[in-house]
Amino acid sequence: MKHHEQVADAFGSTAAAYLTSPTHATGADLATLADEIASTLDAVVLDLGCGAGHASFAVAPRARAVVAYDIAPPMLATVAAAAHERGLANITTQQGPAEVLPFENASFDWVISRMSAHHWHDVPRALAEVRRVLKPGGRVLFIDVAGADHPLLDTHLQAVEVLRDGSHIRDYRADEWLALFAGAGFTARIRERWRLHIGFDQWVARMRTPEPRVAAIRSLWAQAPDEVRSYFGVESDSSFMLDILMVQAS
Repeated sequence: MKHHEQVADAFGSTAAAYLTSPTHATGADLATLADEIASTLDAVVLDLGCGAGHASFAVAPRARAVVAYDIAPPMLATVAAAAHERGLANITTQQGPAEVLPFENASFDWVISRMSAHHWHDVPRALAEVRRVLKPGGRVLFIDVAGADHPLLDTHLQAVEVLRDGSHIRDYRADEWLALFAGAGFTARIRERWRLHIGFDQWVARMRTPEPRVAAIRSLWAQAPDEVRSYFGVESDSSFMLDILMVQAS
């Protein structure tokens, strides 16, 4: 199975769990997204790798139109149904990978993405597409799990992530994000950083992680060096903390 198919398969089967996940459905970052979109009159917004649609739902009341874009058709069906239930008639859905955007040049005022890019097969190509579909003066806000600056910490983070979800590619560090955006012709900065508590049981249940991999994650956390366990705040039930960052670009 190719990686794009693996992502679509992984998230197609878990769409309902992501719609109801408190980790995804809440957060001050959703209010930040909404406030920023509101600063652009009649904004047309692309939500790239929309997942269950929480970013789309947050910004739709402040925008003229939102396109929720994702590789997994069941995720898009979940978004469409939830948007209808919430009376958000200005949300439409479109299926495809982040690296190939089926939109005209200069179509959007904003491109947003939340907790998606660590699954993208080719981030430089995706960002080149983002730049192409943005209007002149258009802006970008990406939110994602941040890679750790120290290699010891980062190795454990990426290992835990890929054990939990085989479609994971990489949580990028802040400096990597800035370099990726610069490479695509953007001016970018890290706008915010914060930490997110991850309840272990819900985290693996949401992804339907197979039991041998769940056991491997617990073992990896249990046997990690003290500085790793301390940094990620690993608890007795294997719950832990993730670093999240928000990148703003134009």
